[in-house]
Amino acid sequence: MHKFYKLLFFLSTLISTLISISSNSWLISWIGLEINLLSIMPLMKLSNNKFSSETMIKYFIIQSLSSMLLLFTILTSMNSFFFFMYNSQMIFYMMSISLLMKMGAAPFHFWFPEVMSNLKWNIFYLILTWQKISPFILLSYLNYKIEFLVIFIILSAFTGSILGLNMLCIRKLLSYSSINHISWMLISLLNYKIWLFYFLTYSIMNFFIIIYLMKFNIYYMNQSNFMLNNNYMNLLFSLNLLSLGGLPPFIGFFPKWITINLLINNNLFYLSILMIMSTLINLFFYIRLIIPLMLLNNSFFSSMKFNKMNMNLYFIILMNLTFLFSLMIYTILFLIIT
Repeated sequence: MHKFYKLLFFLSTLISTLISISSNSWLISWIGLEINLLSIMPLMKLSNNKFSSETMIKYFIIQSLSSMLLLFTILTSMNSFFFFMYNSQMIFYMMSISLLMKMGAAPFHFWFPEVMSNLKWNIFYLILTWQKISPFILLSYLNYKIEFLVIFIILSAFTGSILGLNMLCIRKLLSYSSINHISWMLISLLNYKIWLFYFLTYSIMNFFIIIYLMKFNIYYMNQSNFMLNNNYMNLLFSLNLLSLGGLPPFIGFFPKWITINLLINNNLFYLSILMIMSTLINLFFYIRLIIPLMLLNNSFFSSMKFNKMNMNLYFIILMNLTFLFSLMIYTILFLIIT
């Protein structure tokens, strides 16, 4: 019965997102967002984590505040008297702020790391990826102006990079990393295809990282020593983190590359320099996490053993390696599609 409820609420979470992004009415999109909120909250509560109730309440309060602002803006735009008082520019600003709060972009990020730090890895991944689809797609439906959003892009880029430097909790570290990636995805909304490529790449990279963290039950940086007995896991986990940081020749470099190209084509040279600087800071705390796995183990390449791993893990490793080094194939496919 417990598994049935999980499946029911999980399907409701997926369907409500599709309702939000496929509707031709802002009111129906808001209803989809509310169904989504009411569906994911039981998934947080169904876990055995003792902090699940506190996390659920925090998430509910923030999402409710952003939904109230969104609903107020929708009703204001529908009323001709209030629409005359508040021009369309103000409507765009208010709706953008409500959606930025929902996705956890800076300076509305204050709730995001605290909520994420108390979640199980499966719900953590769901909020990190799937829950961001509706706010991004709805934001793209507005009269998108990067001139207004540039301050949020810069704040998200440097907030996610600088605040992540001091984190020992891996869930908080990945949360601040997500805030940094939100800034890149906000830029890529200038071209919907680039946003889709960026989001899919980001989701798959996080999938493999979280799979390894779940297998070894690691939540803090000082627990990473438990992975020292499995050198293949160390290597793949490290490569995935470098890919998430956008280091070539890994696949994570590709979406950042095309996003920087998009900025240059739109004459936003200063913004591209700032984004590259924030990514370098991100790479620093990824490398800090990798050092205990790679450098503190003297026999890294001399004691690799496959016989301790089952066939499912072989398959995950093969998929991961194929994904990590598919930069050339991915580039060709993107050029064909565009």
